Amino acid sequence: MTIFAAVQMTSGPDVAANLAAAGSLIEAAAGAGAGVVLLPENFNFIGRRDADKRAIAEAYGQGPSQEFLAAAARRHRVWIVGGTQPLRSEAADGRVTNSLLVYDADGRCVARYDKIHLFDVDVPGKPGETYRESANVAPGRDVVVVDTPAGRVGLSVCYDMRFPELYRRLSAAGAEILVMPAAFTVPTGRAHWETLLRARAVENLCYVAAAAQSGIHPNGRETYGDSLIVDYWGRVLTRLPRGSGFVSAAIDRAALVRVRAEFPALQNRVLTS
Repeated sequence: MTIFAAVQMTSGPDVAANLAAAGSLIEAAAGAGAGVVLLPENFNFIGRRDADKRAIAEAYGQGPSQEFLAAAARRHRVWIVGGTQPLRSEAADGRVTNSLLVYDADGRCVARYDKIHLFDVDVPGKPGETYRESANVAPGRDVVVVDTPAGRVGLSVCYDMRFPELYRRLSAAGAEILVMPAAFTVPTGRAHWETLLRARAVENLCYVAAAAQSGIHPNGRETYGDSLIVDYWGRVLTRLPRGSGFVSAAIDRAALVRVRAEFPALQNRVLTS
């Protein structure tokens, strides 16, 4: 069985400081036996203004954040599911993508997922707390599953978790573990975070790993935290409610395969479109 770790951070506008913090947590997770390490959404940068991400966005395949992820994977001999970072896009208006990159233990980038569902929301219960992610981020289109030592991993990001049709496509493509790096708001986190994560696990008979931003960031935004790993039966295996750190759990693929055979809900689906 492979140990899967989910890292929790409180990122800010200093890219170098964020990379140093992520590096320490990756090292700690690898030292605890993790074979795959998941970072949170926006692990390398949360600016004082949302538009600030345009200035630090890297071209795909080069730049300090991508070089950091590749080097950390090689140094610690782990796979890194790199949360998200802004990458330059082909959008004519200069918007970036919110991209999740996966690196193998040799430091090769083996998969990329660009966040599909963008957070354009007025937060309930928080007058004036408004987000328009689409103002600076261009949405992705492709559904991505990648083979890792822990199993087949379906890639998604934060707000995606509210759209179960995405996860049906991921499970149909063979996903055994669903990853959800996130920077969830506190009001929606209190109301829905654990419920949504466990629902996606149960309905798809998949493990779910969610790595979160946590705490108050330099821009004044507060994120919910509560990084979780949930098994295919909806059981919370481990969690970190607040602060920086990581959680980890063993991925038992044999048990997952057995349960899917004994409880064939995925095969019993009738409505598939």
